[in-house]
Amino acid sequence: MDSVTQFTLGAVVGVAVMGRRVGLRKAAIAGGLLATLPDLDVFWPNDDPIDRFVTHRSATHSLLVHSLITPVLGEGLMRLVRGLRDNRRLAYLAVFLCLTTHALLDALTIYGTQLFWPVWKQPVGLGSVFIIDPLYTLPLLVITVWALVQGNWSTRFGRGLVAALLISTGYLGWGIAAQAWVLDQGNRELARLGIVADRVIATPVPFSSLFWRIIATDARHDYSVYVPLLGGRKALTTFRNQRLPAELVCWDRKMRDMDGPLKTLADFSDGFYRLDREQNRIRYSDLRMGLSHTYAFQFTLADQNGPAITLVTPERYPAERNRPGDMAWLWAGIQGQKMIRPSEQQNLVEDLQTVAATGAPPAQGGCG
Repeated sequence: MDSVTQFTLGAVVGVAVMGRRVGLRKAAIAGGLLATLPDLDVFWPNDDPIDRFVTHRSATHSLLVHSLITPVLGEGLMRLVRGLRDNRRLAYLAVFLCLTTHALLDALTIYGTQLFWPVWKQPVGLGSVFIIDPLYTLPLLVITVWALVQGNWSTRFGRGLVAALLISTGYLGWGIAAQAWVLDQGNRELARLGIVADRVIATPVPFSSLFWRIIATDARHDYSVYVPLLGGRKALTTFRNQRLPAELVCWDRKMRDMDGPLKTLADFSDGFYRLDREQNRIRYSDLRMGLSHTYAFQFTLADQNGPAITLVTPERYPAERNRPGDMAWLWAGIQGQKMIRPSEQQNLVEDLQTVAATGAPPAQGGCG
């Protein structure tokens, strides 16, 4: 999640654990700063943009590491905050909860979080909440500001704190339930269109859990099914894109069979990626984050000159923030209205005949 959300979550957790004993202001500041610590891994020196991409949310987000480091930070917190000097258990509890709630919240986003590093390095990424969601953050932000302004505990504040925690936690639960329903709707729509996918996931579009995107892939294509929760089945729209150009199918298979940048990225994305050829450059895009044509994480991996493909030093490709018409489309979807995303209109799939007509021919020959 974004830094503001993580700070406010930590502040609220800090206030809930320490607020009565040390005061609201100190508890909020201490909790917010503790909850910010896991994201300091973005400052680790790393010249390789791919390593930086896949190692974010690893060691500093591990629940195992949090357990080991809690005594160290807890002792420091006891010495910095006077009201905790005779209560080691409370200090340790505050540190552990501020760190672990950060990691667990991140694990609900699609990016993924290595909760059990180094024992198990596979990222956990449920994808039930977008990385920035004002509806989740707002109750936490209200309590954080209230704590900083008021300073001292009161019955009224305590009730507000409980309400904020219930609302924000309930919102996360709602997202998980909505994701399951959306995934079912997306699978039904894919089946109606006769699309047989290898992989299917569901994640919210930016800033809201009222509008979702089903991402599906097969050997050569990726599909986006947009599902407005407040609209009926007729509000769904489906788009089909080429995921692997014919001339890159064999190269993709070869690269995924050996250690290297493409295998690392393909494993990290759990297979939800596409390759594009722009001029003579081959570009990788992670399908899970962003939208078609505006993916958040893209990397240039190789040069292609004729049939020859040569690996290059990976570079992060600058992504577009949005395409013309995206904000109007996003707002329409949140309201439950059907609207064709302008930048994907040419790839709209409406019926079985459309699927057949837009199917790319299979790659010629085998891969030697």
